[in-house]
Amino acid sequence: MNDYVIHTEALSLSYRGKQALDNLSLRLARGGVHAIVGANGAGKSTLFRVLLGFACADSGSAAVLGCDSRALGPALRARIGFVNEEHTLPTWMRVEELAAMQRRLYPGWSQERYRQVLVNFNVADRQKIAELSRGERAGVSLALALAQGPELLILDEPTLGLDVVAKRAFLDALLQTSLDDGATVVYCSHQMEEIERVADNLVIMERGVLRHMSPPGEFCERVALWIADFPFRQPSSADLSAHLPGVLEMRVIDGLTHLVVFDGGEDFGARLRLMGARSCQSMPVSLDRAVNGFLARGHAGASPLSAAA
Repeated sequence: MNDYVIHTEALSLSYRGKQALDNLSLRLARGGVHAIVGANGAGKSTLFRVLLGFACADSGSAAVLGCDSRALGPALRARIGFVNEEHTLPTWMRVEELAAMQRRLYPGWSQERYRQVLVNFNVADRQKIAELSRGERAGVSLALALAQGPELLILDEPTLGLDVVAKRAFLDALLQTSLDDGATVVYCSHQMEEIERVADNLVIMERGVLRHMSPPGEFCERVALWIADFPFRQPSSADLSAHLPGVLEMRVIDGLTHLVVFDGGEDFGARLRLMGARSCQSMPVSLDRAVNGFLARGHAGASPLSAAA
């Protein structure tokens, strides 16, 4: 067995001329929680479809738990748990019937773990799936996935559309449930507060390409917000791009220039003053601001600035 729970090399896939995955090489180590983030269209869900064998790549390779994703058999699929944003479950079944069916399918099923997760949600065994709210269905989906004892648990936007109470219950259930030693969670979400709570490793994708990977704390340490006062002339985006590599985003608010900067360096303030800033100061940013700034450079409406990843 290799050291990677997910391993892709030069993986590419296009739909109707649009590149969903673009020569993607990604290696995720076994263990811990890997958070994959990116704007809509970054290729996250497409990546999961290829990894799980639901879609075929145009070129490149993809392996899950050391096995080619195109050859996942029942035994290996039993080692993978998957929860997506839809929480699609058979509506005609009762909760207990669905759990009984899943229990027969997975030899590593843990009824104790199933109960441990479900207690976080107001769900009765005799309820039909059709009677459950979206948040309750999310809880059942998580309970079923964790109870099978997966080596790899993939969560694709699992809290999308849930209210605040349901989101909290979902995350609490995930954090309080003890997975087997060496189990790996891949968590995809747009909610940075969720990522901050659960993630050991941050993976940023953009338009099918891996842009950055590191622990979330290390990433935030490399991003800073600089606020500068230019009394005579605001610098243009072209000026900033030419003289201040590392600027991700620029906004002018109440006459002050706000710059989100990646790897600006210790002399960044001095360079701002050389460009005419009367004063400047830096401050740390939240993970949400750091990720949004990092991604803003590639989208319409953002300043056309670039930074090395």
